[in-house]
Amino acid sequence: MKKIKVLQRILDCGVVAVLRGDSPDQVVEMAEQAIAGGVKVIEVTMTVPNALQAIERLSAKYSPDEPIDSDRFAVIGAGTVLEPHTARMAIMAGSHFVVSPSLNEETVKLCNMYRIPIMPGVVTIAELLKGLELGADVMKLFPGNMFDPSIIKTFKGPVPQANLMPTGGVSVSNLGEWIAAGAVAVGIGSDLTSEALKTGDMNKVREKAAQYAEAYRQAKSV
Repeated sequence: MKKIKVLQRILDCGVVAVLRGDSPDQVVEMAEQAIAGGVKVIEVTMTVPNALQAIERLSAKYSPDEPIDSDRFAVIGAGTVLEPHTARMAIMAGSHFVVSPSLNEETVKLCNMYRIPIMPGVVTIAELLKGLELGADVMKLFPGNMFDPSIIKTFKGPVPQANLMPTGGVSVSNLGEWIAAGAVAVGIGSDLTSEALKTGDMNKVREKAAQYAEAYRQAKSV
């Protein structure tokens, strides 16, 4: 699928599940539960042991080319990508997009060469401008829990063309505030999976995902 279509699918879905775990099997199970609950953009972090195996399995099962309401639809990406070598391995494993916690120029260039959406982490206006100069379409505002939703309008004052996705500190209760402030999407992590990991009941991921999906629908309908 063309880069622009993948980006559009991510923005249409609006919620990105950032998954960390102890094994590929665990992360695949969490991803399947999140997708079943309605959160259909999955970011497998490279901190997961053998994370590429999880990406390969998920990208073989799900596709962004399918209709959004299909059981086979999902957008699978790699997160916590620190440098271009890891980005290329993730792309070869089937990642539809790449996310980084910081702005690494060579990683952005490599993803642009392969026409893969790259979402570098930024925390200052200077980093935001550099990301735009390099051609990143969406910037990950990270860690989002350093700010409240008003930071989106603050950033977009001098840089209205910026597309920002806060990650960290986003919850079901404040998701609507982030969207209202101008975020194009949000990333959710431990809040999605913590209860499931604590209890061992992965159905909890599906339940929490459904809450996030509904919160996003309500935020977009306002």
